[in-house]
Order: sequence, then structure tokens, then C-alpha cells
Amino acid sequence: MLWVVRSHAPAWLPAFLFAAVLFLSGCSLLPKTDAAESDATPSAVASEGRAAGAAFTVDVRAPDSVREHLERHLEIQRFRELDDLGAVEISRLMVAAEANARELLNILGYFTPTLTLELVDTPGGKAPREVRITVDPGPITHVSNVQVDFSGPIAEDPASESQRDGIRTGWTLRAGQPFSQQAWDNAKTTALRSLTARRYPTGSILTSLAEIDADRSEAKLSATYGSGPAYRFGPLVVNGSQRYPADNVRRLARVPTGSDYDQQQLLDAQQRLASSGYFDSVFLTLDTSGADPLAAPVIAQVREAPLQRVVLGVGFTTDSGARLSIDHSHNDMPLLGWRAVSKLTLDRDTQSLGTDWSAIPDDSGWRTFTSALLKSEVSGSYTVDSGRLRGGRNKADGHIDRSYFLQYDYARNVGFNPPPSASALTLNWGWIGRYFDNAAAPTRGQGLGLELAAGYTLTGEQLPFTRTVVRWVGFVPAGTVSNADRTQSRNARIQLRAEAGAVSAADRAQIPSTLNFLTGGDTTVRGYGYRTIGAVKPDGQVIAGRYLGVASVEWQRPFVYDGQLTAWESAVFVDVGAVADRPGDMEPKVGVGFGGRWASPIGPVQIDLAYGVQVHKFRLHVRLGFTF
Repeated sequence: MLWVVRSHAPAWLPAFLFAAVLFLSGCSLLPKTDAAESDATPSAVASEGRAAGAAFTVDVRAPDSVREHLERHLEIQRFRELDDLGAVEISRLMVAAEANARELLNILGYFTPTLTLELVDTPGGKAPREVRITVDPGPITHVSNVQVDFSGPIAEDPASESQRDGIRTGWTLRAGQPFSQQAWDNAKTTALRSLTARRYPTGSILTSLAEIDADRSEAKLSATYGSGPAYRFGPLVVNGSQRYPADNVRRLARVPTGSDYDQQQLLDAQQRLASSGYFDSVFLTLDTSGADPLAAPVIAQVREAPLQRVVLGVGFTTDSGARLSIDHSHNDMPLLGWRAVSKLTLDRDTQSLGTDWSAIPDDSGWRTFTSALLKSEVSGSYTVDSGRLRGGRNKADGHIDRSYFLQYDYARNVGFNPPPSASALTLNWGWIGRYFDNAAAPTRGQGLGLELAAGYTLTGEQLPFTRTVVRWVGFVPAGTVSNADRTQSRNARIQLRAEAGAVSAADRAQIPSTLNFLTGGDTTVRGYGYRTIGAVKPDGQVIAGRYLGVASVEWQRPFVYDGQLTAWESAVFVDVGAVADRPGDMEPKVGVGFGGRWASPIGPVQIDLAYGVQVHKFRLHVRLGFTF
């Protein structure tokens, strides 16, 4: 990076000042002469008899936009605690401090500041003297022109035109914006990331120049990027795997061999391996040291997880209170070679025992799975004891999950005058698309989920039925929130949620209650208990119903404290939900409230206080993480 600063000041003046500072600093290292001692002020002589302490304090008098930066980075601050400094030595430090302050102001984009430095005696203060620095930063420099050029294959390849245009369009320090060293560095780094993220992983910055016209407060920026050769994914090379064949790792990772290098695809492959459960650590890199960039090997450095693992967990939710869980995983089942994960969960309202078995994906990414679940849970006014068997195929491909499976359900309601027990067999198809900017803590994008099932009841009269569920969540930008000096900003947003479900069957069909619907709780209608909103029987009992509707509007806004953006956000929301056995009987239940969102180190934390309008009660809801 090169700065060129243009000013009408004589060219010899900066050199003279710099030489003077070096000379005076060097003189301060020589032994003091009697003449130097005689020049010391009476207060300096008196200070020799004081106890060890600060020699001086520094008072920076400047606008808020620059004061904190100067106070934190001025080098003269390092000498305050040297208690043997006299007025002469401090004056010499002040000469260097002026040049240092100008350099710090240049970093912020102020190239024509006016500075006044004074040494003031403060006999009754924290130190005998005070260095007072008064700053008028002058006008901030603005960018007048930006030129981004390319060298190498990217400059000539027509297939890279969109990438070139994207880098130029995404340049973050545009004409008309204030110039600062941080913004300049960020703009160059962001552009380099865009270059190396696709096709050109060895790209670099060849030249960069910030040409500053101090008298006009203008900056002309130029940068040239060298692309290096275009790369394509070659074969996957696995290091560290002992128990599992390399072909299994390849099928889990699904690196798109032969396609153009894409950093996101490499990260997705790494995430697939890391989340498979077979490895404790995974790191994927493209080997750019080979002779053929069109078949660059992908190196997978892995550390295998234990063959079997038991994990004990404790937790708490506002829906179900304290929770205890025991997880057991087996990564290589005898004979099958599948992975099995079994889990026992116990909390106030739910006790469940389940196991999931899954095979290694085939070359197309589809895997065979089977699962079994026994559960006892409070649903509406009843306790439901249920069982479920499921077997089929699924595929997770980028942001889309697909599945199809055969499922058997059995449910028995326990309580006063319960609905009859029921069982059913269904053929199911599921599709989930996640189009978020961040899957763990999204602020933009949307997600859509579809579930379709068709089957027959097995208890009582055997009758056909269908089940349909649609879920959607979306984030709509709602302005930008910045810190006091507008150097940082985050988007406010409106989060919209909607869910609809329907079970279509004859009235006399005995549908298992686990296939019907209940709502209410942390993730649905806040202000109501978990799964307490359902169809109401004539005697007032609440049961799972055949039709479901849920909608939510939530305004999320970054929280600013003391002029700075924090890790917190505020939220206000309205939730509406209804369940009934007939669409015409649906009576919406409304919850309103406010809350906070904290971007914690382990994931987003959601804390809400909601008021259930129909039940006339407040309820606290706490949730960790985001799932869709």
C-alpha cells in the first residue's frame, strides 16, 4: 500500500521537523549539564523531592470523532510514569507528539489539522505538569475517484467478467465517502476475499495507491489485483483417517471434483464432514503447490471421533423446565456399518427414548435411514403415550434437504374422557430450503419447509387421509443502525413467520394425535404454554386438532449503548395462532410482547416477555439458537 499526500507546504519543512525531532530525542539521552539544570523551572526542581509518581498527564481537547483515538494511541502516553522527567525533557517529547498526532489524524482521514501543544504546571494535580493538546482536525478527506484493475487470467477470461464486475460493484469505499486508513484497508481486503473465493485462490494485491490532495481534502484510490491461474477441484486426499475407508470420506464430503474452485463449496464439504459425527476435527484445503491447477488436490486433514461415545446433558427451557438427556452414538455398527445415535430425554412434560440409524451417503448424496421413537408427553389436556417407526431416504444438498419415508404411528391419550387410541401408516415426502445469510443467526433471507403425507388409519375403520404442513420464515430489512461516529452499522429487520397445517380425513377416521396439531410456546405463539393451544372439546378439554394456523411479526433492532453498537438487539412482536378440527371453528390466540437478542459466543440467545391476550397472563420465554 502506498500513500501519496499532496500539499502546498514547502517540501523541506517535513524533513526539517523530522531531523529536529531525532536530534532532540538523541540529546535527551546525554548526561545533563549544569546549564541544563539551571534552565529547569522551580517547579521541576521541587519535583525532584517528590515521591515517585507520574511526571505529567495528557489532556486531549478535540472533537469526539478523534479524541478517543488520540488518547489511546499517542506515544507520549508511554512516558507519563517516568517520574524523573523535567520540563525540558517533556518539551522535547511534545515536539515528537505533534508529529505523532498528525500521523494519527491522517489515519482517520484528517490531513490539514491545527494543533496546539502546551505544557502547564499543575502543582495540585495528579502530576506536577500537564501536556495539553488542542486539536482542530479540519475537514475530513473524501474519496473522489476509485480505480480497480486486474492482471492475469481474470483480466482476459470472458467467463470471469461477472467476477470482475462483482468485485468492482462490491468495493466498500466508494466515491463520496469519508476516507480513513481502516476503511481503505477493509476495502482492499474485502475485494481480495472476493477474488480468492472463486476460481483464483492464489490471487493477491499487486499495487495499491491512495493519492491524497490535502488542500482539496480529496483522495484518489487505485488498486491492481493479480489473479494467478484459475483452479479446479481435483481428487480428495484424506490424511488422518484410520477406521473409515477414504471412499466413505469422499461420499460424506461430496467435493465437486472437476468443477471450478469455489471457497463456499469447500467450506460446505468441510461442514458436511464435521457434522457427520465421524470426526472430532476436520480441515479442508486446496493444494495449490501442484503443477496442474485444473486438477488441484483437496487435502482433508481429519481426526476420527471415538467409535462409541456417551454424552450426558442437562438444560432448562421455559416450556418444559429442567431437562436431562443421555446420548449414545456408535459410528460403525456391526454387520451394517451404519451410524446409530440413541437418546433418552427427561423433562417436566416429556419423556422420550429414540434411536436413529443412517448409512453412508451414496455417490448421489442420498442415504438410507431408519428410526424408532417412544414418547410420553403432555399435549393439551392429556398425556399422550406414543410410538413411531420410520424408514426411508434423505439427502442434504447445500441449502436444501429432501426426504421420503414410510412411517408407522401409534398414540394413546391418557386422562379424563380421552380421545380413542389410534394408529396409522403413511407415506411421507419432505422438502426444506434454507436461503439465509447465516444459518446459525440469520439477518437476511428466508426459509421454506413442506411436508406431504398420505396414508390409512389402522385402528377402527381403515380410512384414507392426507397431511400437509407448510412453514415459512423471512427477514425484511428495516433500516440501518450505526454507532455514534458512523464507522460501524448493522441492519434492523422485520422477521415474519407463518405456518399452516391440515389433516384431511373423514370425521370418523381415528387419526393418531401425534399427527394432528397443537401450538403455543417459545417458537410458535409466545404468551402461552408449550402445546397448550388446540381444539377445544365441548367439556373444555384441549386436544390436538386437524387444522393449524400460526403467524408472527417481529421487529428486531440493534441496540446502541454509549454511542457504540453492542451484541444486543431489542425486539417487539405479535404472535397469532389457532387450532381446530374444522377451519370455521378456529379462534385465534394472540400474544404480544418485547424482548432482547444476544449474540453470545455459543449462539444467539432469545429472551422474551410475552402477554397472552386470551389467558390474561405474562410468560417469560428463553431460547438458545436458531433452527428451521
